[in-house]
Amino acid sequence: MTNISTVTEFLLLGFSDIRELQLLHATLFVLIYLVALQGNLLIIAVTTLDQRLHTPMYFFLKNLSFIDLCYISTTVPKSIVNSLTGDSSISFLGCVSQLFLVVFFAASELCVLTAMSYDRYAAICSPLRYVLIMNKTACMHMAAAFWLSGGLLGVLFSAFTFSLTFCGSNAVEQFFCDVPPLLKISRSEAHIAIDVSVAAAFVLDAVCFTCVTLSYVFIFSAVLRMPSAEGRTKAFSTCLPHLTVFIIFISTVAFAYLKPPSDSPSALDLLVSVLYSVVPPTLNPLIYSLRNRDLKAALGRILKGTFPQHPCWDKIPVSLYR
Repeated sequence: MTNISTVTEFLLLGFSDIRELQLLHATLFVLIYLVALQGNLLIIAVTTLDQRLHTPMYFFLKNLSFIDLCYISTTVPKSIVNSLTGDSSISFLGCVSQLFLVVFFAASELCVLTAMSYDRYAAICSPLRYVLIMNKTACMHMAAAFWLSGGLLGVLFSAFTFSLTFCGSNAVEQFFCDVPPLLKISRSEAHIAIDVSVAAAFVLDAVCFTCVTLSYVFIFSAVLRMPSAEGRTKAFSTCLPHLTVFIIFISTVAFAYLKPPSDSPSALDLLVSVLYSVVPPTLNPLIYSLRNRDLKAALGRILKGTFPQHPCWDKIPVSLYR
């Protein structure tokens, strides 16, 4: 008989063992987190207080900001505390919760980005039918679908991952609890349940990627037919950053989950994890607010203490698309 100690806590990988670099990492993550926190909270507040922004586009944008806020709060604060204290441990239950929330918010973000691309397609390619396509009921159904999809994937991944046996090594080669590094330290031979979860996530990614790709193909076709060069420039300058962030997000997630496991942690693994867990929640508020005249105008009205009471759900968001 062999003495086997069951893992009761995990050790998260830091970005460096050098104390000065740990403090530098904590400082950078604090600054990034504050930018993401301020940007997402600002969008949520403005789109809630100004009823002129109670439209499908800003409904999805508010959902995206809330997801981004929760998503980055799941991983970054814990990593900051670990770097400042030098204690990289996380309890078993804490690791389960972190994995569930990471998958939940990542899947929900993917779905809401898909819904937003469809909203752009409806506004640009079918402006006369936009009000009928993106009515309140349809938007609520889409929101329920992406929250439910995220929750189901979160439950699948967390339940199946921690149904495996963990004993011996408890060092997670990542700065947060994620599926690939946890599988590397699992003692279980068969990962059939995880394979099923990854297959379900792959199907969701494929569906979302196809929908977004088709939406942008039709959008760019419509934009190229615009007679005004200024209109084409505005449309491209608005849509291309959104598409770029989506591609970075989905490609880095796919790379992290589908690449063959390596024997030792690498700087590339940490970079990829930052690209899909930290960068999108930080960049999305900047992309969706700095170039948006409606949000700037709404912020000005709120700062002046004027709160319009004219909901415009049936209005096409022309300022963003044209």
